[in-house]
Amino acid sequence: MSAALAGRGLTRVFPTPSGEVHAVVDVDVEVRTGELLVVRGRSGAGKTTLLNLLGGLDRPTSGSVWLGERELTAMTEDEALAVRRQELAFIFQSFGLIPVLSAAENVEVPLRLLRTDPGERDDRVAAALERVGLADHANQRPHELSGGEQQRVGIARALVTEPTILLADEPTGQLDSQTAGTIMDLLHELVHERGLAAVVSTHDPLLMRQADRVVELHDGRARRVGRHLRLEP
Repeated sequence: MSAALAGRGLTRVFPTPSGEVHAVVDVDVEVRTGELLVVRGRSGAGKTTLLNLLGGLDRPTSGSVWLGERELTAMTEDEALAVRRQELAFIFQSFGLIPVLSAAENVEVPLRLLRTDPGERDDRVAAALERVGLADHANQRPHELSGGEQQRVGIARALVTEPTILLADEPTGQLDSQTAGTIMDLLHELVHERGLAAVVSTHDPLLMRQADRVVELHDGRARRVGRHLRLEP
């Protein structure tokens, strides 16, 4: 069975006044349906750049990204945008919620972009909020929610389009350790419950326990790949 999402020989070089920065260097990575892959590394290791490449938010200097048998990096911008809206979902460290919208309205945004029927939108938004335990907070705005609740809204927004691939960049980076553990528990459940292929980046070794596999980045290179790693401080 082919991987749901795969990067082959991914390299991303950024030009700067002081010279080239090799953010990702010849990385091979793949994730299958129903698998939670954690990308571990310190700040600046290349985690965000790698997720941006895998999600089509950026294009590699060299290498390719594949969704099954389709090459994402060979698609036009319009084709890639359609894929991102319908098949990929993103969760961000900063939550990315629109302050003036309620929790339900934030979750609804991707469905409006897809021009989903209003009745179906309401049903799917309600179901997504219920799944992350926020059915009673649908009408609250982000500033009325805790950090963990805001990230749950972000997760509901990611799930509402029924994606097949989930990319989460440091989703617990702004949360305390207890709340972070709860969010990772939820992501773990969702991946296996819905059969998602998920890539989650983190620098927190305490969150590794939820991974099916771990890739470690060091200076843009995939240094180790495994299921059970000795986690260094």
